Formats: sequence, C-alpha cells, structure tokens
Amino acid sequence: MTSDTPTPSPAAPTSSPTAAPAPRPAPTTSPATSAAPAPHRTRVVVVGAGPAGLTVANILRAASVDCLVLETESRAFIEQRPRAGFLEEWAVRALERRGLADGLLERAEAYGEFEFRFAGERHRFPYGELAGRRHFVYPQPLLVTDLVRGYADDMGGDIRFDVRDVELHGLDTDRPSVTYTDPDTGRRQRVDCDAVAGCDGARGVSRGSVPPEHSTVARHDYGIGWLALLAEAPPSSDCVVLGVHPDGFAAHMARSPRVTRYYLECPPGDDPANWPHERVWSELRRRLAAAGAPPLTEGRLIEKRVLDMHNYVVEPMSYGRLHLAGDAAHLTAPIAAKGLNLALYDALLLGDALVAYCTAGETRGLRAYSAECLRRAWQYQEFSQWLSEVMHGASSGDPFRAGIATARLRRIFDSPAAAAAFAELYIGKEIDC
Repeated sequence: MTSDTPTPSPAAPTSSPTAAPAPRPAPTTSPATSAAPAPHRTRVVVVGAGPAGLTVANILRAASVDCLVLETESRAFIEQRPRAGFLEEWAVRALERRGLADGLLERAEAYGEFEFRFAGERHRFPYGELAGRRHFVYPQPLLVTDLVRGYADDMGGDIRFDVRDVELHGLDTDRPSVTYTDPDTGRRQRVDCDAVAGCDGARGVSRGSVPPEHSTVARHDYGIGWLALLAEAPPSSDCVVLGVHPDGFAAHMARSPRVTRYYLECPPGDDPANWPHERVWSELRRRLAAAGAPPLTEGRLIEKRVLDMHNYVVEPMSYGRLHLAGDAAHLTAPIAAKGLNLALYDALLLGDALVAYCTAGETRGLRAYSAECLRRAWQYQEFSQWLSEVMHGASSGDPFRAGIATARLRRIFDSPAAAAAFAELYIGKEIDC
C-alpha cells in the first residue's frame, strides 16, 4: 500500500447557518434555462446523482432543506448504467426508515447463504442464520431510479442533468460556491451555498478539489483483474457461488430471474475482446465445477468489461465546506461487495449532519463525519483484502499463498467461532442510522 504524505485538514465548518435563501423558481428535473446568469442561492449543493448523492438529497429535501443536485450525465443514463446491487440488511432497513426502500422491498431478492466451490467440492455457508441478517440483491440502476423519482418527481427537488465544467470555489471559506455550464444556454451558472456534498465518484471534480497538502490518499493494487459479465440467462444456483480455482477465481450472482452476473479472474488491463462467448462459458464451467453442482444455464453475454482490482481511501473526507461521500472518498474493489453499502453509510450520516447544521446550526455531526465514515471504510477494506487472499490465493502461482487460502477456507467450515466472525464481517455490522 502506498500513501501520500499526511497533513492535518482544516476542521469542518463551525459557523452558524446563513440566513434562509430568497424564494426561487419551482424545482425542475431539467437543466436551468434562465437567460440571465445571475448567481443562485441554496443551502447545499450535491455534486453527483449516484446512490450517495441522491440519498443525501432525499434526506435534505424531506427535512425541507434547500438543495441542488448537479449531474454531468442524463437522467436516462444514470437510470440505466449497469452497477452492482448487493445491499446489506442494515442499509435496507435504514433506507426503509426514511421511506426510500419501497421499490427495493417490493422487488429485491433476499439471500442468507452462499456457496464456496473449491477442490471439486461444494460448501454452503449459512451466514444469514449465523448473523441473523441477509443480503438484498437490487440492481443499482433500479435504486437510482427510485431515488431520483423520490427526490425530483415526488418531492419536487431541484436536479440539473447534463451539466458541464463543474467547478468548486471557496471551500475553505464560509462562502463556498459551485459553477457549471448550462447545457441548453452554454452560459456559466454560479450557485452560492453553505456546504457541498461531493458524491461524484472516483473521476469527479470533488475529490480533485481538495488541495493535495490537505489530504492523504492511501492506495492498494491487487494486481489482478475481473472480467465482469452479464448473461441473458436465468441463475444456475439459488445463491451466490464463489469458485476458488488454480486457474483463477470465478463467481455466479443472480441479478434477476432472467439475468445473471458472472465474474472471471483475468490479467489486469485485459481486453474483453479476448473473451469470446465460447471461451467465457468454457472457463465458467471449469472454474465453477464441483461434484453434484447443476450445469450452468448459458445465454447471450450482454456486458463484458474488465475491472482492475484496486482500493483507495482519502483522508480526511472533509475539507472546509466540502464533504466527500461514496467513491469520491474511498473505492473498494467488488471482492466483498462493500462499495454500495459504504456509499450509503456515508450518505446517511452526511445527510443527517447537514440537516442538523442547516436547521439548527449544529456542527457536531459534520465535525465527526469523516472519522466515523473512515472507521467503517477501513474495516471494509481490511475484510476485502482478507477475502481476496481466500479467493485468489489458489491462482497466485505461490504455493505458500495457496496453502494459506485453503487453511482459511477450511477454518471457516471447521470452526463455529471462525464461521460466526466471518458471517458478521460478510454481512456488515448492524448499525442504526
């Protein structure tokens, strides 16, 4: 793991909220088209309309806190962008308490066990029974669609799609602002605010707006790739299947009754074109083979992309009036399916902290935000790295790592104490937020 030189960051804002903004035009879900580029005023600007940003926006809107969401993509794009959707139960219950889980609870599939396949054997692991909690599978595009509808359509929240050239200003002052180019008029627009929620992911402007001397970015590269596949085929198992094989890891994960997610370990930076239909299914059959396992149901591959497995953590997650959330603050490789859950954890804490600040001038939540989120982020990073050794040790080419991976697997199934600890880490520690 590498790290930039750490430097203390300025404390989160401690000043009282500014006066309530002047009345503004009714919110709209289309970009602003005003002919005059006059400054606009809101309490919070949310940059990015992914799960983290939309969750923050819904919390603010429900509390009648004026906010604006800026998104560089179209609404249609973010509602169709393929992303994982493995939700821990605490996250589902937290969304449910806030009225944000109706579609999820109606359509998601719940799972409480998975299956390891290694050395030609099948090993079921009932983590739901051991931990008392389950996972919910709900593709991220559906969750984003629900959150956009709740914020923009149901509550009339202000969200601007297709904006360009977003820039953040004055973050270390009590008068931050955000500028962007209106896609319809081509004019620059300025929004004055009290705080900025940076939820625009790893490549967004928010993370890059923190001066390097005020943050540390810790990184880890696993040195492996995953070929991420979506198959137009019914699931071939009633649970997640994790295949540990000398030729590379493989996984099976149901996404819907007609679509299945598969993963195949591959070299980092590999070209998806190197994986034609026949090769993909041949490798999946071989790496997921085990005595008594049903045959895989094959189908047309509707997505093929290579994910290079790496992690990073930005510390601290706050700089002046900017607060990072989700992938803008930390990236967790999909090895343990923690990324979406971490993003929601950030968003729930940040949303509540911003409401307290904007409605009562209370700053404790914002001052504690970074430390609270980083504590959980590092726990998930550690578990993902541990699980990566279990999944990839056999294919590492190192007999010692392969032996360690097998020992870890055996311990999970031979030791009740080890099984219980693994189950809690896999499903995520229960929290009330």
